[in-house]
Amino acid sequence: MIRPDFKKMDGLIPAIAQDAETGEILMMAYMNEQSWDKTLETGEAHYWSRSRKTLWHKGGTSGHTQKVKSIRIDCDDDTLVLLIDQIGGAACHKGYRSCFYRELKDGEVTQCAPLVFDPKEVYK
Repeated sequence: MIRPDFKKMDGLIPAIAQDAETGEILMMAYMNEQSWDKTLETGEAHYWSRSRKTLWHKGGTSGHTQKVKSIRIDCDDDTLVLLIDQIGGAACHKGYRSCFYRELKDGEVTQCAPLVFDPKEVYK
C-alpha cells in the first residue's frame, strides 16, 4: 500500500486529476489525510478545499464526479496523480471539460477545452 507523506507542506499535497483514457490533465487540487482516506473508501475523488477549509467531494453538488481508476505517487511521496473517469464531462467549476481550458501559444490566448455546462444553472 502507498501512503502520501502528509507531514510535508502543512498536511496538504497536490493531486492532479488526469483522464484515465485520454491522458488529458483535468484539474489540480489538494488532498489531506481525510480526503485521501475518503477517496480510498469510496472510489471517488475527494479533496481538501483550502478556501472553505473542509472536505470536498468532487462533483457532490454538480454531479460531475471523478471515479478513480488508479493513483500514482511520486518518488518523494508528496504529489499524486489520480487517473480518473470524469463523470458528466466537466472537471472545472466554471463549466469546462478541464480547469486548464485556456492556452497561451505564440502570444495568443485561446480556449482549448469545451464548455460543458453553465455554472449559473448548476450552482444555484
